[in-house]
Amino acid sequence: MTDATERTDPPYAADEATMLAAWLDFHRKTLAVKTAGLTEEQLKRRSVPPSTLSLLGLVRHLAEVESYWYQVILLGGEDTAVYGTAEDPDFDFNGADQADPAEAFATWRRQIELAEQAVCGLPLETVGKRRRGGEEVTLRWIQVHLIEEYARHNGHADLLRECVDGVTGE
Repeated sequence: MTDATERTDPPYAADEATMLAAWLDFHRKTLAVKTAGLTEEQLKRRSVPPSTLSLLGLVRHLAEVESYWYQVILLGGEDTAVYGTAEDPDFDFNGADQADPAEAFATWRRQIELAEQAVCGLPLETVGKRRRGGEEVTLRWIQVHLIEEYARHNGHADLLRECVDGVTGE
């Protein structure tokens, strides 16, 4: 993933793997756009009580999502949460008010790098080394799911950003 200012629209015509990768990259960069230029306080601002949703929480959550689907399910790595704990599985959101934004963004970017390395050269039919709910999961499913996950959370980010400083748009 490159800098958010380098975000480009996905191609209108491409093979499936290229199309999925391009849409995922677009949505990853959209989150970077939504969080750009904000102070620590603004990144940590929660939406509406009792919700723990914040822009920084979204960044931490998506680092968690990237790690889980690519490192754990696809590659079969150890199922260790990035932020969640046994006591608080939602610590990615719940702990954002005490988190260091620089660390959270570095972790999120690192998880994206690892995900991109994990999928490099793999066909979409590749089955993950771990099952989810007893079912096999393909790389195709993971890519589509991550696009959906980012798209949904980018909608949240758009509203959160508007509440913070009035900025709207893509």
